[in-house]
Amino acid sequence: MYQMRLATSADADPIAEMVRARSAWLSARGLGECADMAEEYGSQAGNPDFPVWVLEHEAEGVVGCTSHFGNEALPEWAFTSEERAESTLFLATTFTVPNPHRLGRLIAWWALNRAAEQGLAWVRRGTGQEQLSRYYQEGQGWELLRVVDRREAKVFFLQREAQTVPELADLMAGRGL
Repeated sequence: MYQMRLATSADADPIAEMVRARSAWLSARGLGECADMAEEYGSQAGNPDFPVWVLEHEAEGVVGCTSHFGNEALPEWAFTSEERAESTLFLATTFTVPNPHRLGRLIAWWALNRAAEQGLAWVRRGTGQEQLSRYYQEGQGWELLRVVDRREAKVFFLQREAQTVPELADLMAGRGL
């Protein structure tokens, strides 16, 4: 059984450990790494300026996390003024433990459902990894909004309309993962 909940400061170490594990997984596949960010991401847990949510499994503990923000977090260099005016939940820094259960998809479905429940129009996200952008598009149904050159790197911005996810309760119960 899974649940999404706001992170507390007690989640700092589990989040940092998860980021290090994901970094090792990425590195082994030649997809980069992010271990140097583990402590920073962990320290955001419980910080009211960073709304970090954790995906918690009843037996395994913290198995995923994400931060999400409103329109105020949409950078001017990436989104038009019209897009920044639209009601949006912006996903940032999503991580999961390496797993075969597509827990990142579960977090995305939760975000789509949460945004719909709040009456928001969009869920948007960005990534600096082209392969991850392709996975979001092909495996999760995200639409590529644009690619922006930023600090000598490409950043891929994606979006989906907010929507209720009727199967979310079953997925959170571990059925259908």
